[in-house]
Amino acid sequence: MFYRRQVLGLLAAAPFARPAAAYVRTEVFLFDGLALRGYDPVGYFTENRPVEGTPDHSLMWRGAEWRFASAESMESFEMHPEAYAPQYGGYCAYALSLGKIAPTAPEAWTIFEDRLYMNFSTEVRTIWSEDIPGNIAKADAHWPQALDS
Repeated sequence: MFYRRQVLGLLAAAPFARPAAAYVRTEVFLFDGLALRGYDPVGYFTENRPVEGTPDHSLMWRGAEWRFASAESMESFEMHPEAYAPQYGGYCAYALSLGKIAPTAPEAWTIFEDRLYMNFSTEVRTIWSEDIPGNIAKADAHWPQALDS
């Protein structure tokens, strides 16, 4: 079991959590040039789980390639991207509540009030879930300025 101090240490060690001029941060967290590490954002809502997207069903939005499991899923996103895209560009919602930027894992997700939030790990998600509304308010106060730090 992870303790809060261990999780905070993990976030501090995350590649994007350290301020450094060498890191180029974009509005959308990218892994190998893909938003959500290539997972289908619509799948979190329709399948209630992470679903891998395919190169056959992809589109560019906000400077990132988004992949989808099906043409229907891609069309849903294309019609309403703001409804399906993760908050904070897919960066860790808990890290943002602390004013930091951290990458995310596809399995560490939450839908709260019809919005998708991603976290660094399932352990971090557990801590974030202790006060979702409070953590969202804190993260909102830091977004998007945290990208510049």
